[in-house]
Amino acid sequence: MTELADRADRAATLYEAVGGTEGLRRLSNTFYEAVLADLLLAPVFADFTPTHVEHVTVWLAEIFAGPADFTADLGGHQALLRAHLGLSITEEQRLRWMELMAAAVDKELPDDELLRRRVLEYFDWGTRIARDVSAASVGEDLGDPGPTPRWGWDGLA
Repeated sequence: MTELADRADRAATLYEAVGGTEGLRRLSNTFYEAVLADLLLAPVFADFTPTHVEHVTVWLAEIFAGPADFTADLGGHQALLRAHLGLSITEEQRLRWMELMAAAVDKELPDDELLRRRVLEYFDWGTRIARDVSAASVGEDLGDPGPTPRWGWDGLA
């Protein structure tokens, strides 16, 4: 079966396909449990709180075409980017982040190759932006990054 034919049997959005907010919450919890135990990544999350998992869950829901609550309640795209300022994320840390996220995706998301690939493509794209933004100083003007991006079955919408 072709990828296009496969999609006819899939949920309309990645948000629905991952199991909605609950699926994203499980993914985030599994991922951050690994991150906080990781010697390379734990220092990046020195100020981590349980609220962080919920904010990431809400962000991912919006990215994958679910409720736009991150924009409505948590400051949108600009706030997410500002949260990464001054973290000085290295490429080694970004790649380790991707390894741990891939493991969480394998554990928590449905066994659907296209779904997992699209979700990981988003994370690869997003972690590159986070790494680049993290080199800027806290308080630096990022300009207007535009609205919160959306990621679907064809990638960036």
